[in-house]
Amino acid sequence: MIDRRTLLAAGTLATAMTGAGSALARPRDLHFPANFLWGAATAGHQIEGNNINADIWVAENAKPTIYAERSGDANNSFELWTQDLDIVQAMGLNTYRFSLEWSRIEPNPGQFSTAMLDHYLRIIEGCRARGIKPMVSFNHYTTPVWFAARGGWTQTDAPALFANFCDKAARHLAADIEYATTLNEPNLIRVIQAGLAPAQLSQFKTYIEAMSAAAARSVGSDRFVSGNTINVPDLEAFTSNLIAGHQQGRAAIKAARPSLPVGVSLAIVDDQPAGENSLRDAKREFQYGRWLEAVRGDDFLGVQNYEQARWSATGKVELEGEGDRGSANLLIVPASVANVVRYAHEKTGLPIMVTEHGFNASDDAVRARNIPLCLAELHKTLGEGIPLLGYVHWTLLDNFEWIFGYAHHYGLVAVDRTTFARTPKPSAAVLGRIARRNALSTS
Repeated sequence: MIDRRTLLAAGTLATAMTGAGSALARPRDLHFPANFLWGAATAGHQIEGNNINADIWVAENAKPTIYAERSGDANNSFELWTQDLDIVQAMGLNTYRFSLEWSRIEPNPGQFSTAMLDHYLRIIEGCRARGIKPMVSFNHYTTPVWFAARGGWTQTDAPALFANFCDKAARHLAADIEYATTLNEPNLIRVIQAGLAPAQLSQFKTYIEAMSAAAARSVGSDRFVSGNTINVPDLEAFTSNLIAGHQQGRAAIKAARPSLPVGVSLAIVDDQPAGENSLRDAKREFQYGRWLEAVRGDDFLGVQNYEQARWSATGKVELEGEGDRGSANLLIVPASVANVVRYAHEKTGLPIMVTEHGFNASDDAVRARNIPLCLAELHKTLGEGIPLLGYVHWTLLDNFEWIFGYAHHYGLVAVDRTTFARTPKPSAAVLGRIARRNALSTS
């Protein structure tokens, strides 16, 4: 229920794009592999609207709630998904990442909706008809109300319930999916806890406990645990259940279609040391350690990065630096995503997919300037021999950003909150131009 892109403060030294050559050198293009994936990402609850069977819908409407506003109609993408795909195609992207809404497909335990499965099948078919590769997240945080009302991922049978959903969904949908991820940022709770000061974490836990209690009362449950939370009594058991859910879900998807590449997307901050006896390595182990071991049987690893953090011997160091800052005053570090790709590959040996990377910026000029800078840094990892599969930008559309509602803007496309009209921003043309050429100009 926390937007880590805003809550995780990141201090850094700004880095300029390198490798463009001296003023007298002839500019050269940075080419990407012929099969490189260029995409934009969305998530069901954040764009579809009226996802009334989801845990987050209950949390948004609880009293008290930590949500600034309700998701409501969102971007009405449940109805307007063809417009979204048309925009992806018009931009020149070859990949679209979207998620299935478990709560729509399995509104009650063991009750699966063929109509909803067919809805997502039409999106997959719509991608293929437009020459777009569908990248499907089987779960992007939200879970069915009935799942949360049983304790969500704190329950020991949660992995089996999720695997059963993956089995039903994959048998209906997997034939034309290009890449699949089981879970979106299942390590997020650990990343947020690592990044918050103790007083902040205690305060948020208090707020979430009150909201969760109200949500439980509203659905007649003793305990309500949403899929996007930072407050669980046993973090290690919670992590174990999510790891088992990923592994059992992966097995279910692979059983339906063995050739389908399956992985998971992890939230990874570009953690860097600051001075002697830095906490960096300990923080890395807490945030990612168990997951980087658990994914070794996957076909690829998705990484999602928005910030850099520097760690001293006592905590996070807030560094000043030149360069753009997003709306939450986080310094944008062009090398951050490339550093994360290096770290993830070093630890797992897996091919890496950037499944999310972007900027919280109301001023789209910030986004337009920094996309090429970040991609130039990312290109360096290819020269180092890292198997980088693709780059998927967060997000296609300005959308519902969890507890912050609609105030934060990550989209390549603006959305009118009343008419749902979509208007591509200049940054969409910047990314699209790079994707069409499959190359980045350094001139």
